[in-house]
Amino acid sequence: MKDASSFRFRLANRTLMQRLFEAPAVGKMSPVSKLLAHTLLLIWSLFVLFPIYWVIITSFKDAAAVNQGPFYLPFIDFQPTLDAWRIQFTEDPNCNFGAIARQLGLLVYNSFVFVVSPVVSLAPMEPQICKIYLAFTNSVVISIFSTGLCVVVGSMAAYALARIQYAPRFGNILIFVLLLVGVIFATIYAGAPWWAATAVALAFFFLLLRALRGVFKTSLKNGDILFWIISQRILPPIVVVIPIYVMFQAVGLLDTHLALILLYAVANMPIVVWLMHDFFANLPIELEESAQLDGATRPRIFWEIVMPLTRPGLAATTLLILVLSWNEYLFAVFLATVKVQTMPIMIAAKNTGEKGIFWWEMCALIVVMIIPVILMSILLTRFISKGVLSGAVKG
Repeated sequence: MKDASSFRFRLANRTLMQRLFEAPAVGKMSPVSKLLAHTLLLIWSLFVLFPIYWVIITSFKDAAAVNQGPFYLPFIDFQPTLDAWRIQFTEDPNCNFGAIARQLGLLVYNSFVFVVSPVVSLAPMEPQICKIYLAFTNSVVISIFSTGLCVVVGSMAAYALARIQYAPRFGNILIFVLLLVGVIFATIYAGAPWWAATAVALAFFFLLLRALRGVFKTSLKNGDILFWIISQRILPPIVVVIPIYVMFQAVGLLDTHLALILLYAVANMPIVVWLMHDFFANLPIELEESAQLDGATRPRIFWEIVMPLTRPGLAATTLLILVLSWNEYLFAVFLATVKVQTMPIMIAAKNTGEKGIFWWEMCALIVVMIIPVILMSILLTRFISKGVLSGAVKG
């Protein structure tokens, strides 16, 4: 005979209120809870997707529909038109499909020239190229290469901070900074060659390290180094953009792909280090110790064991850095004058003037700009959804 206390747990013997508000089984939601959760998710999805929908439908409006709106439903509230899209390609004679197809080789050659021009002297071809097409491909090249460089170098730095304990002396760091300031003053105000001033400063640094060994007692920890790295991202970019412009002008890297690639990688690297450090720290160190006992080197452990285990976190970090590089405007507007203008600069420059902003034309360019990010998000969804479990290991 079964216990009477378990009688009500049978689904057929439950009351209507129990069926509505109690879960039918372990791991399932009650009907009311499921309805409430799906309703909240639907409302949040509409809230998130509405700006994208608004940009898309605005790109198919004309001036009257934008100024007399708001109109929400095509063919009901307003009559869609392709004028905003047509204007983008008719204003420039090189923007028809045939011309763009012929410009592919020219674009590849010019991009190669802009990248290697600081090292190798090559003359670019005359850029008879569609400006929108050139800006889009510039954004693609700069974002992909800067993201790859940033993620690779930042991941190695994060892994080193998660697994290797550092204890640099605070006094040694202070000496290094003072000598670096001395190199800057000697180069700018005394007219000394930068390579000579750097060599003298390095020699002084190593001599002082040997002479003052044991004098400084206070040392920094990995947590201090990690906080200092992320603090570089907290610094407003507008504070350093002028010195960066002067530096790139001095080395002849203005208006080149290489300048923006290096700058974007350095600017976003603190984010990679900060995020990937947590993923590496959550991995069980026993896996790496077992690999070391089998004779694996530290680089091999990093590339063949650690990186595959943190693939979801790596995908999420890569997408974040890609979006930041793709949307970056401040550095590009200072360093890219003509040849390597990116999509944010094109959007800001093309649709502003004395008559104001043509929102319908700007929305057409924005749609073109957000398509690659959406596609990348869809491709990485499978890895991003597993990001919260990237530190879990089944044993």
